[in-house]
Amino acid sequence: MDDVTTEIDEFEIPEGFRSGFVAVVGRPNVGKSTLMNAFLQDKIAIVTPRPQTTRSRQLGILTTDSYQIVFVDTPGLIKPRHKLDEYMVEVANEALENADVILYLVDVSQPVGTGDKIIAGQLQAVQNTPIILGMNKADLLKPAQVMPQTEAYRALLPNAPWILFSATRGHGRDELLQMLVERLPEGPPFYPSDQVTDVYVRDMAAEFIREQIMLQLREEVPYGTAVQILDFKERPNGTTYISANIFVERDTHKRIIIGHKGEQLKKIGAAARKELEQLVDGKVYLELWVKVLPKWRRNEKALRRLGYKKMD
Repeated sequence: MDDVTTEIDEFEIPEGFRSGFVAVVGRPNVGKSTLMNAFLQDKIAIVTPRPQTTRSRQLGILTTDSYQIVFVDTPGLIKPRHKLDEYMVEVANEALENADVILYLVDVSQPVGTGDKIIAGQLQAVQNTPIILGMNKADLLKPAQVMPQTEAYRALLPNAPWILFSATRGHGRDELLQMLVERLPEGPPFYPSDQVTDVYVRDMAAEFIREQIMLQLREEVPYGTAVQILDFKERPNGTTYISANIFVERDTHKRIIIGHKGEQLKKIGAAARKELEQLVDGKVYLELWVKVLPKWRRNEKALRRLGYKKMD
């Protein structure tokens, strides 16, 4: 802790320096993690085409000579179906309560849905916190859709400043960043200038493995999986040894993940290992096991065991 304090103290803070927490909220799969990774020019959050990819709060820290933005990437706000969903909603709500700025992301290429209206209703009750409406995936809009889609989303939060942009292509992204910076309060940084996240490498490794499960499998299986790192250590030859359990809720799901003669699990492991080698900047030896933990998403003790802990 002393090292962190020293680094922050040595950071020369110019006059007018801005810093604060930006809560990135929205429905699942609107591009929250993609946007944060793009701003940081680093991969700290997993990204898949599937909703509910993000389960826990992740901080992405962007520091320049004039500001520090602490992005809080949250799970998509959803209607809870089980204990895991309740945890995810709690994480998102806590981020809203502690934010200096709220970035409400929507997928402007899709019509306004019930979920959008529910989230907008929650945000209308927020007081004294600036809210920006970010309309992502604008590059997917056809010319005839631009006006009606934009107006429909603007009607959700009529008083909020808004912007059309694309997290993947970059159009409007710099302008959005400037809108966020302008609304940050003046103050010193919260983290050292070279820190980009508060997530431990061990936890990121578990997420990178889960990312490959979500990318390679279909139907319900990916949503009922959790990854627990058992061992994470650097061997004398410089190789990082990682072993992990993949937990599923049913025997049928276990068979699907393992695949015929273990082929599916090998594919997941090979793809995850490539991502992990970039994470640790070196060779990785990865061992994976698949185990059944029935109804773990509905079990408070199982959730805590897997790292989904209720916040105090």
